[in-house]
Amino acid sequence: MFRENKVLEKLLNFGRRIIPKKFFKAGQPVYHWGLAWAGALIYGFPSRSMKVVGVTGTKGKSTTVFLIAKIFEEAGLPVAMIGSLGYKIKEKEWPNTLKMTMPGRLKIQQFLYRAKNAGCKYVVLEITSEGIKQKRHLGIKFDSAVLTNIYKEHIENHGSFENYVRAKERLFKKTKLTHILNEDEPLLERFKKFKSNKKILYGWHDWEKLGLSTELKGDFNKYNILAAIAVAENYGISLDVIKKALAKVHLIPGRMEFVDAGQPFKVVVDYAHTPDSLDMVYDTLKKDLSPNGRLICVLGAAGGGRDKWKRPEFGRIAAKYCDEIVLTNEDPYDENPLEIVKQIESGFSKNPNDPPTPRLQRAGKIQMTKYEKILDRKEAIKKALTSAKEGDTVVITGKGSETSMAVAGGQKISWSDKEVVEELLK
Repeated sequence: MFRENKVLEKLLNFGRRIIPKKFFKAGQPVYHWGLAWAGALIYGFPSRSMKVVGVTGTKGKSTTVFLIAKIFEEAGLPVAMIGSLGYKIKEKEWPNTLKMTMPGRLKIQQFLYRAKNAGCKYVVLEITSEGIKQKRHLGIKFDSAVLTNIYKEHIENHGSFENYVRAKERLFKKTKLTHILNEDEPLLERFKKFKSNKKILYGWHDWEKLGLSTELKGDFNKYNILAAIAVAENYGISLDVIKKALAKVHLIPGRMEFVDAGQPFKVVVDYAHTPDSLDMVYDTLKKDLSPNGRLICVLGAAGGGRDKWKRPEFGRIAAKYCDEIVLTNEDPYDENPLEIVKQIESGFSKNPNDPPTPRLQRAGKIQMTKYEKILDRKEAIKKALTSAKEGDTVVITGKGSETSMAVAGGQKISWSDKEVVEELLK
């Protein structure tokens, strides 16, 4: 779908090859800044002709973006969308196959240009800390900025949790019109301090007041819905229209998505890739188990040097909730998959009731949960499905709706957890 300016792309690739790596790395901030503004200039600053909503936070961004787009569509507003769940320009939708939530600077400006030419008046963008760090948000005029929540994430990438939060803050520094904030977020005051013409707060009390119902599982999804409602009402969409749109959303692809092929047990595919997300997913599913039901968990962790501190945390949380565990490959990149699995496994010896922290100390042994290590992800899923009996729930985390797996040598192989489950359940 994306076809960048070929001449500029060739020049950029040539520049990357001839400039020594150490100099290129030192000059990256300037490079990213220049490329962002060059992209906006090449495509005529298309965001200035539309109202752009930027959604940031640690969790819930993708679902919130998806819900906002659905509500706008129900209201008859021409909308475009970018997120890890996919792309949308009015009626045309296609999957995100880039292995990056927020496209590069040229690609995102090209998308905005196409959205403008298609007659879109609104654009909803999922804004990541990595995207902000690489200045992909520059050259975009944001009409409103939305905060879902803040948890520890991408610590190794940003160097510290403080740097991670500051990256998120830059979206609100840049957006001057409307800020929409989760008032139950502990870091709320940090985001409230940035100037804007309007500030809208949403929180748990709104759910109780509105009396809404949803097929989406988990309290975390209720917060995502509240964020989407706040955005929609800011643009004049009535609550009746909002409720009609939400009633049509029966699932979010790859987010607590139940796969039903007539089997006597439940199968859930979820993207959960942070300790907090994994804890919430497991807790929700555990509470919904039948009296004799078991929670059978298939999980791995991303490679490429990404937040290695999370791996033992995944193990600790899985040991807390899961009756059976199958450790497997996720996105190893150039790391040794077996070593990644071993790091998850190391968390099994930690106290399951200790709060998540990157520096959790060993605090006694726990009763060992039954687990296996099967690096072949398809075989791992097959093992979990074969083990499941009536009343059990199999939950497969880490990939969600992603359509590829990143392996060594910069290669991507086609992959879909949901399709593998459906194939195996035939």
